[in-house]
Amino acid sequence: MTTAPDLDHLRQQIGLLVSAGDTRQLKQVRDRLQSTVDKRNLATRAAKYGADPIGWVRERLGQTVWSKQADIMTSVRDHRRTAVRSGHGVGKSHTASLLACWWLDTHPPGTAFVVTTAPTGAQVRAILWRYIRRNHKRAQLAGRVNQTEWHIDDEIVAFGRKPADHDESAFQGIHARYVLVIIDEACGVPAQLWVAADALTTNSDCRLVAIGNPDNPASHFRKVCSPGSGWHVLGISAFDSPNLTGEDVPEDVALALVGREWVEEKAREWGEDNPLYRSKVLGEFSTDAATQVVRSSDIAACRIEPDTPPTPDMLLPIELGVDVGGGGDETVIRERRGIKAGREWRAHTDRPEKIAPMILAALRESGATAVKVDSIGIGFGVIGELRNLANQGKHTAHIYAVNVAEKASRPDKFVNLRAELWWDIGRGLSERGGWDLSTMANPDTTVAQMLEPRWDIDPAGRIRVEPKTDIIGRLGRSPDNADALLLAYYSAARTRVRWM
Repeated sequence: MTTAPDLDHLRQQIGLLVSAGDTRQLKQVRDRLQSTVDKRNLATRAAKYGADPIGWVRERLGQTVWSKQADIMTSVRDHRRTAVRSGHGVGKSHTASLLACWWLDTHPPGTAFVVTTAPTGAQVRAILWRYIRRNHKRAQLAGRVNQTEWHIDDEIVAFGRKPADHDESAFQGIHARYVLVIIDEACGVPAQLWVAADALTTNSDCRLVAIGNPDNPASHFRKVCSPGSGWHVLGISAFDSPNLTGEDVPEDVALALVGREWVEEKAREWGEDNPLYRSKVLGEFSTDAATQVVRSSDIAACRIEPDTPPTPDMLLPIELGVDVGGGGDETVIRERRGIKAGREWRAHTDRPEKIAPMILAALRESGATAVKVDSIGIGFGVIGELRNLANQGKHTAHIYAVNVAEKASRPDKFVNLRAELWWDIGRGLSERGGWDLSTMANPDTTVAQMLEPRWDIDPAGRIRVEPKTDIIGRLGRSPDNADALLLAYYSAARTRVRWM
C-alpha cells in the first residue's frame, strides 16, 4: 500500500510545479497522484468489501439489493460457477453489472479482469454495459468506461464482446489472477462461447456467472442448470419479487421490479401451462412436448438477432397476413419483409368496412405488394371491400383469399390447409431458422400463441393440427397473432382465389 510520505512527496512536487508554471509536468504529476490515491483506496476496499458484496453496494453505491440479488452476489463470492435462471423483470442484468463493478473495485490493481458476453452486440452495449456505466458514474469508480470497455491508467480491465458464434478463441490473451466472466441472456449464447468463457476461469480465484431467461430447452444454459452440472444453480421467479412477497425494499427498487398485475395479466394472456409463462414468469425451463407443433427451442433461436444484417434481397417480398376477428376476437395484420417478421396492426372489430381501411393504411405504410386474408366468414367481406378499394385506385396490391379449412396442397400428408400452414411454416421455418423474429412487433404474445397448438395423426396417417376452436375452448383465447404471422409467410401461389 502507498505510504503517506509518498503522497506528501507528490503533493510537494505539485506545489513546486505550480510555482514554476510548468503545466505539462504538472498534469503528469497530478495524474500520478490521483492514480496513487486510487490504488491505495482500492487496496483498502479490497480488504473491507472483498467478502462483502452486499455491503459494497450499500456503502459505495448507496443502493439496496433485495434478497434474491443478494443470493446471486454471495454465490459468485463463494462458488466458481454460478447459473441463474430467472423470470422477467427481476433485475438480473442490473445484478450482473453490480458484480462487474464490485469485482474491479475490490481487487488489487492490475490483478482483476471482467469479461462479459451476450447473444448480440446490441445486448452487450444496451443492457449490461448501460448499467455498468451508470454504476461507475454514480460511485465515481476508478478509470473511465465507454460503450463496452473499462480502462484504468490506460490499461483495459473489462470489456463486453459478442464474438462469432463458433470462435472458441474469442477471449484468448486475457491473463489475470482474478477473472470474472459474465454470460448475460445466457440462453442465446452458443456452446462454443461457453467453452471459451470457461477457459478463462481455470484457477480457484476466478468466477463464471451465467444469467438469463430460460426460454430455450435445447440450449447449453439448460445443461448447466441441470442437476449434476457442477454449477451452483439459483432460480428466481416473478413470484419471488418483493412486489409479490411483501419483502421490504425502497420504493425505487420496487418500481424497477415485476409486479403482481403483470404476472396476472400473463397468466390470462398466455395460460399458466404455456412455455413462455414458465420461462418469463416462473423462471423455469420447459420441455418440448412431442405433440407440440412449434417447439420452444426452435422458435427461441429465431428470436436472436443475426450477427450479420440481411442483404436487400433477403428483405423481399413485402407482404401482409390478415387474421380477421370474429365473435370478439382481434383482427390482426402482420407485416413480413422477406425473412424478417415486422410490424403488426390490430383492432377489436369484425366489421369489413372498418377492417379494409386498416389494411389499406398498412399497405401504404409498409409498401406491401400482396395481402393474404383468412377468407372464412367475415374475411370474405373484407376481401370484397379491398377489391372495391382497388377498383377505386386506392391500392394495387394483390389480394389473396386463404380458406384454411380447405384441402391441403398435399392431401396425402395433411388433413387440411390449416395443418399444412402450421407444419410447413410454423414448424418448418422455425426448425430451419428460415425466419427472423428478433425485431417483430408484439413478440411475446405472438410466440406464446405459436407454442400452443398440438398435432397428431389421423386414421389415414395424415398430420392433423388442433383446430382453432379447440384452442379457444382450452385456453379461452384465440391465436390471432400467430395465425396472421403464418398467413404473412404463406406462399400466395398456393391460394385458391386471387383478385388484382
